[in-house]
Amino acid sequence: MKPAMETAAEEHTEQSQERKGCFECCIKCLGGVPYASLVATILCFSGVALFCGCGHVALAGTVAILEQHFSTNTSDHALLSEVIQLVQYVIYGIASFFFLYGIILLAEGFYTTSAVKELHGEFKTTACGRCISGMFVFLTYVLGVAWLGVFGFSAVPVFMFYNIWSTCEVIRSPQTNGTAGVEQICVDIRQYGIIPWNAFPGKICGSALENICNTNEFYVSYHLFIVACAGAGATVIALLIYMMATTYNYAVLKFKSREDCCTKF
Repeated sequence: MKPAMETAAEEHTEQSQERKGCFECCIKCLGGVPYASLVATILCFSGVALFCGCGHVALAGTVAILEQHFSTNTSDHALLSEVIQLVQYVIYGIASFFFLYGIILLAEGFYTTSAVKELHGEFKTTACGRCISGMFVFLTYVLGVAWLGVFGFSAVPVFMFYNIWSTCEVIRSPQTNGTAGVEQICVDIRQYGIIPWNAFPGKICGSALENICNTNEFYVSYHLFIVACAGAGATVIALLIYMMATTYNYAVLKFKSREDCCTKF
């Protein structure tokens, strides 16, 4: 029989080896996480959610402001209402598409890390796999350019609401408040081209304009458009990260395919 001290030492050694093996396994698993794709996915989901959710509500508030104050005749802004309704439906599609696309890119990032080779044996690529990876690179670049346009377009309503808000600040200022010149400070929404020039009234001045700025619809819509614009900017950054990640993944697949070919040769 072994002494009790030797038995205890062997048990301690086995436990240390088990802990070490578990630690090495955790490190290997963490090494297989595509952190760039993971960060891009989180940023993309957050940005798209902010853009779609806030933009949808802000557009509805904008229609309400136009109908109540700037265009009392329904036929004058009928086309704008249809376009806004169409954009709201497109927003639903954008949210669904990017949810699926982000998951697909994240999955591709997991399967093209070096840990996949270590955990699942020899790393082998096919022409179909490289073609799919190249397609993701091309599609991500196209989406990145498209979202730059979306980001710029989302800044337009922010600019419009900022002009209205800054005009209201001029009306509230001590230099103009209570004077006759207040009623000469106006905002003509027709100059932005969203409603026709024959829309009535189209232009709001003085205290009536200040009352619009004090409404809940204006306050909420203005800030929601700002958040939606920020969400579009976050999505652009996420797509830039995706561009780098997918390009790297494609380069890895090309390199591994050449390595396999050289090995077989």
